[in-house]
Amino acid sequence: MFRGILRREEVIDNWSILIEKGNGKAEEIFKATEHFVKESKAPSLETERKKIAPGIIRGVLGAKRDFLVVTHTGFRLRPYQIFLNARDYGENLDVSWYLTYRLPISRVIFSFIPGVRTASSILGSLDIFDRQDLTAYVTVCHHSALKAVEKLMLSLNQDPSKIDRKSRGFLGIS
Repeated sequence: MFRGILRREEVIDNWSILIEKGNGKAEEIFKATEHFVKESKAPSLETERKKIAPGIIRGVLGAKRDFLVVTHTGFRLRPYQIFLNARDYGENLDVSWYLTYRLPISRVIFSFIPGVRTASSILGSLDIFDRQDLTAYVTVCHHSALKAVEKLMLSLNQDPSKIDRKSRGFLGIS
């Protein structure tokens, strides 16, 4: 029931761009990004399209948006997912992605026990291999989104060199 819910506190990194005069082109971004992720042949990545709501109440009221969700299937990185969205915003196209961390239900239950680590301390407990794999996973997704945005901007005769390429969060992907 709650798989299509994305709570604010779960976003740990993100990136966005507003493409002028790009309205009506969201599907191109979704398809191109998914293509570039698959073309990368990065291990253990799965993609799927989902309708996502920002909370239970808004979801019940029908406030949902389409997202391309990229998941790493490895045990240690499975709680990390990337949600990519492209949507019309007036005459423009708003493209963004969000790296999220979802506590598995077992950890949610244990988090109510005094002395058990919280989500923020679990983020800090990634070993160097996990951190390297997470960075590579997010970078593949980010570069795939950038390539899709560049492709669209070029088709609109816009200069992709002006794109702010750095994500905003704990990884700071560029």
